[in-house]
Amino acid sequence: MLLFIVGCLSWYGIGHDIVRYSIVSVIIVIICLVINFFRDPDRTTPNDERSVISPADGKIVIIKDVVDNEYLKGDAIQVSIFMSPLNVHVNRFPITGTVEFFQHVQGEYIVAFDEKSSERNERTLIGVQDEGYKVLFKQIAGAVARRIVAPISVGQKAVRGERFGMIKFGSRVDVLMPRSSHINVQLNDRVVAGETIIATYS
Repeated sequence: MLLFIVGCLSWYGIGHDIVRYSIVSVIIVIICLVINFFRDPDRTTPNDERSVISPADGKIVIIKDVVDNEYLKGDAIQVSIFMSPLNVHVNRFPITGTVEFFQHVQGEYIVAFDEKSSERNERTLIGVQDEGYKVLFKQIAGAVARRIVAPISVGQKAVRGERFGMIKFGSRVDVLMPRSSHINVQLNDRVVAGETIIATYS
């Protein structure tokens, strides 16, 4: 509404055509970007019960061995997905199971592709178990993203590929899995939430 008002005032209140058209053009671009950001396309999730599906659209920026003391309580492998403002930002459950762990952590807003953002930025931590196999995934706010949406409660059912929340305007999602998981992606791969298999387990 504010952009519409500014556009009207610019169109009728500014006499110089170049300035008027420039302001209106910028407003139209902003509106298109916002509409594009909030799109939520349907996805077809692979019918593979032992797969970990990407929870986010974006690019793989980190694959590394880590130690998780928050939920997995041991050796893990981390796959990080960077979401640009142009990606779909609806997040989806990576596995089917039960939500056993949920925590919201206040923090900073450094750029999401920085490795330190995983431990320093505002984030939510969600742990899901499937018959003994545990996955921890983190929604991490970035320099632009300042709003994490995750209406999740401990004990609820998680279904692979179903929507669970979003991070508004660019960010990152980390997926931490047991070290025994077989990773199916490589650095710089593009992944699609609800469709791309990033790992498998037995």
